[in-house]
Amino acid sequence: MFGPIADDEPALAHSPLLRAARLTIDYMVANGPIGLTPSKALKRYFVQWAAEAFAWPHYTAADLLAVNRVLNEQDFPPLVLLHDVLLGARLARHYRGALVPTKLAIGLKDRPAQLWQLLARHLLFEIDHGRYARASERPVGNWDIFLNIINVEAQAGVTEERLCHVLFGGEERDFARHGWQVAAGFYIHVLRPLCWTGLMDELRSGRGFDRQQLFVKTPLWPAALALETDASLRPVVRH
Repeated sequence: MFGPIADDEPALAHSPLLRAARLTIDYMVANGPIGLTPSKALKRYFVQWAAEAFAWPHYTAADLLAVNRVLNEQDFPPLVLLHDVLLGARLARHYRGALVPTKLAIGLKDRPAQLWQLLARHLLFEIDHGRYARASERPVGNWDIFLNIINVEAQAGVTEERLCHVLFGGEERDFARHGWQVAAGFYIHVLRPLCWTGLMDELRSGRGFDRQQLFVKTPLWPAALALETDASLRPVVRH
């Protein structure tokens, strides 16, 4: 599924997860361990720094501070997930009330391709994304099915409703109303992780109930993935 990637592959720049992980590892190497609260969350000084440094799409410091006067780790969802991924992938550990990098992290921080693959595998295949949402029904299917279907459907951009229709049946319009739980679960477990790894981009327009989303493959998708449906892809026509 994942093919070989060179460390100088320009498409790696599309991954907010890789960028945030490297910044965090570099921060710990340069500044020492990151302090933890009694509940083992990252302390506010680092959360504030990370919100500004990561510039995570749809979660910039300006976005976060518009609804929070101060930032705790739980106010910055990508940081919560990054914290868990670093621990689960053994790139960091808790030690004496702080987050410290492991030898593996230090060895990989200047090997972005290998670091990205480790992060992406853990984020996509190991993490239980259901615990990051109040209600998210796990979608029926597996990653082999999801990736091969998305590979074809998102060749020129695709909506969440279209993907749910193809994968689970039903009318596209119904997933915004009666089938919203299915759509929410698919977003939490599949689409958002793909965007956070940098394999896809989520393009948003409008606000509130009028917000529309289009999901497109980034250049990292063909650079990193080798899929069965690659042979059936048609060139995208640009006007």
